[in-house]
Amino acid sequence: MFSLCGVNVHVLPGGPVDTNAYLLTEAATGEAVLIDAPEGTWDRIEPILKRDGCRLKELWLTHGHWDHTQGAAEVVRKTGVPVIAHRADRPLIETPEVMRPLIIPGLVIEPVIVDRWLDDGAVVEALGRQVTVSHVPGHSEGSIMFHLPAADTLFSGDVLFRANVGRSDLPGADPGVLAHSIRTKIYTLPGKTKVFPGHGGPTTVGDEKTGNPYVRA
Repeated sequence: MFSLCGVNVHVLPGGPVDTNAYLLTEAATGEAVLIDAPEGTWDRIEPILKRDGCRLKELWLTHGHWDHTQGAAEVVRKTGVPVIAHRADRPLIETPEVMRPLIIPGLVIEPVIVDRWLDDGAVVEALGRQVTVSHVPGHSEGSIMFHLPAADTLFSGDVLFRANVGRSDLPGADPGVLAHSIRTKIYTLPGKTKVFPGHGGPTTVGDEKTGNPYVRA
């Protein structure tokens, strides 16, 4: 767990490809937000919510690929929370069978209905703070990231990893668009900004600008 300006960030990898879910809790408001929901996410977050006395407010999806949404339907059933995402990934989220060639054989991915579509530059209120949403296509057409300026923290989904970047060989992906998204939306943030990616451990904007071998500043 990381504690960032009063917000606790619980890193909860799950599913067959170790996809990160992030549960953000804030004791002062008693609120929590979940970013992405791989398989088994509900079983991981339920005891944390009870222990911290927090109520889950929303589920934010960075994009619609199955490994980030596999546990979303269960979370919604258990809590009734609204789901937010970018409209460009609507087919992936609400009709996941379109991804069947990419899904591990035997896995069942339930559809999820999105309650609110977010555009580039949207600002959402959560945990007593403002969170800025940026549209960062290239890995998927509807990839978005969530930036908490007050905590110098970014949740990048599968756009940028530590010393790596998201795949750009999938349907709807484009390597040039991905590089443009990273350079214009991530590398323009302060270098000290901590980046929590969709897979693997955290990094910083500064480290990736100078050391990422795939997209340099």
